[in-house]
Amino acid sequence: MSKEEFLSALRKRLNGLPAEDVDERILFYDEMIDDHIEDGESEEEAIEGIGNIDEVVEQIMEDIPLAKIVKERVKPKKKLGGAEIALLIITSPIWVSLLISLFAVVFSVYVTIWSLVVSLFAVDLSLAISFVASIPAGIALIGNAQVAGGIWMMFAGLACAGFSVMLFYGCVYFAKGAIKLAKFFLKKVKGMFIVKEEI
Repeated sequence: MSKEEFLSALRKRLNGLPAEDVDERILFYDEMIDDHIEDGESEEEAIEGIGNIDEVVEQIMEDIPLAKIVKERVKPKKKLGGAEIALLIITSPIWVSLLISLFAVVFSVYVTIWSLVVSLFAVDLSLAISFVASIPAGIALIGNAQVAGGIWMMFAGLACAGFSVMLFYGCVYFAKGAIKLAKFFLKKVKGMFIVKEEI
């Protein structure tokens, strides 16, 4: 693939993003390819060094804030006429309530996922605190001639410590999964605003 083909394909794949961002990214990759060529690489080698166009588009999408993409897509391309404004006002109870409902659903799913993460870490912390508290309590029970109760308390504390360590790794794994899921959904939402053109 030549430099012009790469940049043209990249521009088509970024259609729908703010024009200044697209121009900035195209200029960046144009200069990057030129730098590689100046270092003695061919155009094809320079483009291979940059990576797959899908990976480049994905990286660009991650860098641009969602609010900026939405603003670009929602901004009218031409000035609205009186009839269009009247139609927007008349239908506003429908589209505004649908928009609020969509936002509420997305927000509630997001909050639920992170509430689960926080809850798991809270359970893990309570197990660790139980371990720390059960050792002195067990010693105090043994000191009060309640040997069986003291040994049982220390055993329960050690069990809490073991569960705490195991749960900690599960919590970290679950939190990483939640972060990946959040990034995935953000990428999908951003992708909805990109106009796919046939090449």
